[in-house]
Amino acid sequence: MLHAISNGSLSVSADTMGAQLQSIKSCEGTEYLWQGDPKYWKGHAPNLFPYIARLTDKTCTYRGKEYHMEIHGLAPKTDMKLEEKTETSMTFRFESDEATRERYPFDFIYRIRYSVEGKTLKIENRVLNTGAERMYFAVGGHPGINVPMEDGLKFEDYYIEFGSKCHPSHVLFSDSIFVNDEELAYRLVDDQKLPLRHDLFSLDAVVLRNTAKSITIKSDKGTKAVKVSFPDFANVGFWHMPRTDAPYVCVEPWSSLPSRQGIVEDLEQQSDLIHLDAGSEYVNRWSVEVIE
Repeated sequence: MLHAISNGSLSVSADTMGAQLQSIKSCEGTEYLWQGDPKYWKGHAPNLFPYIARLTDKTCTYRGKEYHMEIHGLAPKTDMKLEEKTETSMTFRFESDEATRERYPFDFIYRIRYSVEGKTLKIENRVLNTGAERMYFAVGGHPGINVPMEDGLKFEDYYIEFGSKCHPSHVLFSDSIFVNDEELAYRLVDDQKLPLRHDLFSLDAVVLRNTAKSITIKSDKGTKAVKVSFPDFANVGFWHMPRTDAPYVCVEPWSSLPSRQGIVEDLEQQSDLIHLDAGSEYVNRWSVEVIE
């Protein structure tokens, strides 16, 4: 079921299925969120929990027992409950049950809250450990941003500008899109800009570490841009469907990385997963700002 919020400057809608965003539209009528053309990618903005991207053989282990999850964990294919709604905010809730425990061993309540302030969409992830043991998990975002944003411009007119100069590490992946435990320095133009071109994604996502904590997708030939800020995330990825001329870019803030090539990960041993003690709550905030 679709739900919408607005403050007169920005209108946002999301579906209970996965609490996935369906629209980010300015009061001027510009749609900034990718609308899911199946020719390229039918998604819009999946929420990633409790795992990021792929598990080797779709399998992880915990204390000797195997569990099986599809790409990006449980959240994308879960019909969540709308827990709270006002004119300018809405909160979706996903709670563990017998079915989730067959695929993921921990008890939890996952909430995602959307709110609009000015032309900024604020996104808050909350994970409450309702079990008796420490839990291990990841969270992430995956919104597709329309590129180009204005008539008369093309994809290659745009670039990604980091919020400050930085020297990222490029996380390298195997041909089957698993982490291969190798990182290389990633050179940005003027230590800050990543020009967009379709073959940038010929192998899949470009995933970077050690970056500034915000990026802006913009063009010097236009006036419209989108800024994504992700202060609580260790990694950021950029993606569109490989080997296509897809007119969007996904910005993917990730708390952790996928499985390593050929390794079925033990959740207790994967070092970059979030560790949350029993009864504790984890909070993560990020935002998408429309610039016009």
